[in-house]
Formats: sequence, structure tokens, C-alpha cells
Amino acid sequence: DLGGDIALSITGIAGPGGSDHKPEGRVCFGLALSGGAVTSETIEFGAKGRDAVRIAARDHAMGMLLEALKQN
Repeated sequence: DLGGDIALSITGIAGPGGSDHKPEGRVCFGLALSGGAVTSETIEFGAKGRDAVRIAARDHAMGMLLEALKQN
């Protein structure tokens, strides 16, 4: 236990490449709060290139984090 109140995770295929099962631009997010609430979602950003997918994923994750902080 690291003693944190919020955990945020990101995984996915930024590119280049991918497959039918794991297409480029698919990114999964997880958010856990110390009170036990867990949220997960998958976003299809599309094959817009590695840098663009990484930026979009970062921005989405930060939005999830900000929303969680507002609610707590």
C-alpha cells in the first residue's frame, strides 16, 4: 500500500501498428479512489499517429482525474 488516494492507469496501442483485436488508437483507462470507487473505460481515438494518440490519451486521463477531484 503506497498510501495514495487516487490511482490512474492508461494502456493501449498508440501505434504504429495494431491488429483487428487491438487496433491502433484504442486506449483503456482505469481510475480508482480510496473509498473503493473504480471506473474504467476504453476510447477509440483512431489511427491518427503515435504522438496524437498519446496526447489524446494524456488529455483524457487528466480530464478523468480532474473530474474525480471535483467530486471528492
